[in-house]
Amino acid sequence: MYIYLHGFASGPGSTKAKDLRSRCDLVGIDLQLPDLNQGNFSHLTISRQVTQVVELLPKDGSPVTLIGSSLGGWTAAIIARDYPQIERIVLLAPAFDFLDHWLPKIGEVQLNLWAENGYLPIYHHAAKNPLPLHYNFVVDARQYHFFTSDRVIPTLIVHGIYDDVIPIDSSRKFANQHPWVELIEVDSNHSLLDKSDSPLETLHERIWQEISRFCQLSVNSR
Repeated sequence: MYIYLHGFASGPGSTKAKDLRSRCDLVGIDLQLPDLNQGNFSHLTISRQVTQVVELLPKDGSPVTLIGSSLGGWTAAIIARDYPQIERIVLLAPAFDFLDHWLPKIGEVQLNLWAENGYLPIYHHAAKNPLPLHYNFVVDARQYHFFTSDRVIPTLIVHGIYDDVIPIDSSRKFANQHPWVELIEVDSNHSLLDKSDSPLETLHERIWQEISRFCQLSVNSR
């Protein structure tokens, strides 16, 4: 079973999600694309995402590959640490050290107002509008802030060297701390969609080739 976890303020209809699903279809893989917003982005938390994905795991214990983008990548790593059923993970610009990078951009004044008022408008790329997010997202995320994993699990990270949302140093640090992690650096930004010397289709193909190699996919893969 393969499950794709989309990023923060995104959705299962994102460009990366649709591209990966179409490529998985070609090799016989039914890529699951859960909507981590659950129709209620305002009360999103990391813990809620973890619970939602764990409920999707096959009850017979069959192995699962998680592919996660940005915040979905961080969530995938958290789940893989605690659930042996996850046999490998692919992380696309994973949001390690998310709060360290995101909260300074909000600013101390705005952050205090968010904590006081409860909600802060966040632009949601799938909704194409700002949506209110409850401050409990930050409270909950802090419990995972110093995330690490002692579980040796095959891990592939693909991260853009021009990423100004989650700098590539976060993935470099994680890979250095976890010797079983393979890090592929690409000429792109956080979305893994542009700032490449090659056309978008070529970048998508490069990412897919790395995933196919890592997951040992073939035309008849399931």
